[in-house]
Amino acid sequence: MDMNGIVDARQFERSFGPYRSHVDEGQRENVKIVEWSDEDQCYVGSAPGLVYGGCHGLDERAVFAELCEIVDDAIALYKADGRQLPPRTSGRDLANKLQHVA
Repeated sequence: MDMNGIVDARQFERSFGPYRSHVDEGQRENVKIVEWSDEDQCYVGSAPGLVYGGCHGLDERAVFAELCEIVDDAIALYKADGRQLPPRTSGRDLANKLQHVA
């Protein structure tokens, strides 16, 4: 990451896999959360409002990657069934709001 917060494409691919120039509308419209669970002693990934449950593991980046796949699969199922996606959860400035909770 450079001083402006921009991630080099090679660094991105090492961390998250090949860059996809096309981001599905559902991916960017849904908040994805990865957090440490003291109770489970692992990272837990969730996409509130889109999927119930989620994924877990010891590697934070791997959990995020798996969560993105789960979101992709959920979106594909909604579309295959001809159903409308649930209301978007992104764009609500959640990161800043959560800082006031902690």
